[in-house]
Amino acid sequence: MSDNKRQPLLEVRNLKVHFPIFGGIMQRRVGDVKAVDGVSFTLYRGETLGLVGESGCGKTTVGRAIINILRHVSPDVTVEGEILYHFKGKTVDLAHMSKSEMLPYRSQVQMIFQDPYSSLNSRLTVRQIVAEPMELHMPNLKRNEVDERVEDLLDKVGLQPEYAMRFPHEFSGGQRQRIGIARALSTNPDIIICDEPVSALDVSVQAQVINLMEDLQKEFDLSYLFIAHDLSVVEHISDRIAVMYLGNVAEIGTADDVYFKPKHPYSKALLSAVPVADPNRRDRKRQVLEGDIPTPLAKPSGCGFRTRCPIARQECAENVPELIDKGGEQMVACPYVE
Repeated sequence: MSDNKRQPLLEVRNLKVHFPIFGGIMQRRVGDVKAVDGVSFTLYRGETLGLVGESGCGKTTVGRAIINILRHVSPDVTVEGEILYHFKGKTVDLAHMSKSEMLPYRSQVQMIFQDPYSSLNSRLTVRQIVAEPMELHMPNLKRNEVDERVEDLLDKVGLQPEYAMRFPHEFSGGQRQRIGIARALSTNPDIIICDEPVSALDVSVQAQVINLMEDLQKEFDLSYLFIAHDLSVVEHISDRIAVMYLGNVAEIGTADDVYFKPKHPYSKALLSAVPVADPNRRDRKRQVLEGDIPTPLAKPSGCGFRTRCPIARQECAENVPELIDKGGEQMVACPYVE
């Protein structure tokens, strides 16, 4: 990655997102689900940072916290920490902005959602879906300019311009996701949060969409936070990978380091489960973790992974481990790894 792309664009610092639990006859707040419990990472300009982990580890919540929709959907959600966005020579904290304060930056931080069926309004035409962000954030554009841009965006994502007057139900899942990508691109964003954008698609279509996203990234100098379950997809598209477990980052580093030389015990177990088609790369031993994943309602003290960790010690129950530099760009949240 070139030096100009090493400029920090987004810095997440000690992000915590807790969802309230209400119970009893009076429906009082009786606890919290610690969905994200102290996540930190940096997204550089022009790079793709893959965010992986098991279901329920907090990946999607991190993405939604970055675009600042959690507290506006549910005011009882607690969001702590900083989400620093470096925009036109100044730095703003997206984590605690109101709707009106967020409006100038929302056009620069867009999201591609997981489900291409529920994320598009079935009552709107493709033209209306793609044009809506422009009409909100670019009010100076004339109608013919908006129409031209809609047609251009549809062409860039591999759809015919005449599709603009059709409705979402007339398209396949892969085509719908291309419409979602066009919508995300409509405001010329810096950052796109990709929330498992290919998980609902057929394998053959997944490859087409991934290749499209890579081409668009080069053309528009986009930065992706790519959230996914499929580790082979993440390894293919990402410059760096962050591995999450139970609301925390266990390991972060370059795609090659994390994928081929993982250091954290959880990363090793997670990556050992990836099917390998190449017979020359079948030297990875399967590492099976014992025990069940703890619930975010009652996380273990100290390191959340210690109840399943093969190298856990008594000290692991006392303190939450911080990310430690292991050389290069690899950082691991464990003081006892090799």
